Amino acid sequence: MQLIVLGSGTSVFHPRRASAGFWLQTNQGSLLLDCSADAPHRMAEEKLDWPQLDAIWISHLHLDHCGGLAPFLFGIKWLPGIRKRRKPLRIIGCQGLDRLVRAIDDSDAYKLFEQPFPLEFHEIGATDKPTSFEVIEGLQAHAISTPHRPESLALSISGSNGAKLVYSSDTGYSESLAKFGAHADLLILECYFYQNKPTSHHLGLAGAMQIARAAEPRKLLLTHLYPEWDGIELAREAKKLWPGQTIEARDGLRINV
Repeated sequence: MQLIVLGSGTSVFHPRRASAGFWLQTNQGSLLLDCSADAPHRMAEEKLDWPQLDAIWISHLHLDHCGGLAPFLFGIKWLPGIRKRRKPLRIIGCQGLDRLVRAIDDSDAYKLFEQPFPLEFHEIGATDKPTSFEVIEGLQAHAISTPHRPESLALSISGSNGAKLVYSSDTGYSESLAKFGAHADLLILECYFYQNKPTSHHLGLAGAMQIARAAEPRKLLLTHLYPEWDGIELAREAKKLWPGQTIEARDGLRINV
């Protein structure tokens, strides 16, 4: 599997960090992890085959994670040559996802659900026990709730080569998340704040490293970085709290898993 960081930032506009989005290329197909308003254009900038995207995962309904979904459906509908596409596009994620897109669709009769190819929506309920499903045909995934919003989910994907990728999306500290991400080949954690974290619904560096110490991933990728991280050597600061390999997410970064 290969992960491509489309957006390593937050809802706060930043000159070098787009808001959340990750492209995951697997042997079974391609998967977009969260779809901020920036993500569709970032896929084009990275010259990815977005017209043939197989599935989109939406972790929760904050706009910096799902605000690009309706524009993506609107844009792909009018892409020259898209009528040649036959395979379905799966949109999988948290509860309320279908209702949100339909509300946008009904606001101006965009006909987002009337695509030249099949469109499949699948919602996963928030649960303390991992829910198992196929995110792409032949690609197994699990989801578990996280302490951010009531519908928020973390995702675990097992590749055909046995590699395990876990994506927390937005979350507060959670022992169950640490267990969920145990021994992942790549654990992707949000790390909104450097220090003096003002909310329990996001991770700061200390909380992220506490999860890393419990999970012991082979590689840790810290993302969702607030502007206060500018000028701070994240990997060096992380090393003070956990001896493993920590990578600072940046837009355009590519990691083989």
